[in-house]
Amino acid sequence: MAASAGASAQLPAMPLDAWAETKQTLHRFVQIVGKVRLAESVRRNHWWNVPFHVTGQGITTRPMGTDPVFTVDFDFVAHRLLVHTIDGRTSSFSLLDRSVADFYRDLFDALRAVGVSTSIRHPEPFDLDDVTPFAQDTAHATYDPQWVTRYWQVLTRVSLMLEAFAARYSGKISPVHHFWHTLDLAVTRFSDRVVDQPGEVDPVTREAYSREVISCGFWFGDDTVPAPAFYAYAAPEPAGLADQPLHPATAQWVPQGSGHLAVLGYDDARAAADPTATVLDFYESAYQAGARLAGWDVDGLACPGGVTDPHAS
Repeated sequence: MAASAGASAQLPAMPLDAWAETKQTLHRFVQIVGKVRLAESVRRNHWWNVPFHVTGQGITTRPMGTDPVFTVDFDFVAHRLLVHTIDGRTSSFSLLDRSVADFYRDLFDALRAVGVSTSIRHPEPFDLDDVTPFAQDTAHATYDPQWVTRYWQVLTRVSLMLEAFAARYSGKISPVHHFWHTLDLAVTRFSDRVVDQPGEVDPVTREAYSREVISCGFWFGDDTVPAPAFYAYAAPEPAGLADQPLHPATAQWVPQGSGHLAVLGYDDARAAADPTATVLDFYESAYQAGARLAGWDVDGLACPGGVTDPHAS
């Protein structure tokens, strides 16, 4: 079925090949600021302190630090990086016509200009193919503002879908947040059942998966999956998960590492008469499959209409 004009507006086209070089540059910009957030924020369980949150014009670190308290914001409408302190000092610079090395230098100049003294422990990309140190990376310098604005618009649309899905659950649940590791947007539900992660597992994974989870999200695609997609998974994965049905029919379980990932192609969702309902149905089918096989109290944790008040009409 061809997407209607209204459906297309819900989820605008986002082909990976159209902005792949811009994405490579932007991903490094975001990782640099994300590492500042990691250094300057109070640690939260499952790394909840680290991701970005979507704003009305881009993404934000949220306030962090102590002397001074400061925030770093990406404005993907005006295409500027902005640093604000709690006492009113500001500093900013354009995101246009900059290599990663330029951005790295300009960010720390902007931080110093408002009295912020900080550093990052590992000043190179995390888990990307090219790990040239940020300060030396002049190769990644493509920034198409049209596609960056589109990236933010898609983040915003999908974040609202994830908020609607999150509202259905009354148990422990993460915020809807944007991880700079893989540039994905996600929300995670927890059963609070402790998972014994062996000591040899890397510390990022040990903290992220110290409890049983079912996570749902969206990413823009990469070399492995060269198209944007909605996803869901359970960790640890219960036996038989990949045999469970998913909705809509175009969704499928895809082998991922030692387990499986539920995947719904972004363009398949765009083609639906109601993309939001289609995506929510996908998330719900993946959650129900994982939660019931893992023995979660599915009915007890349900939160119809986002309400737990038994006296509310």
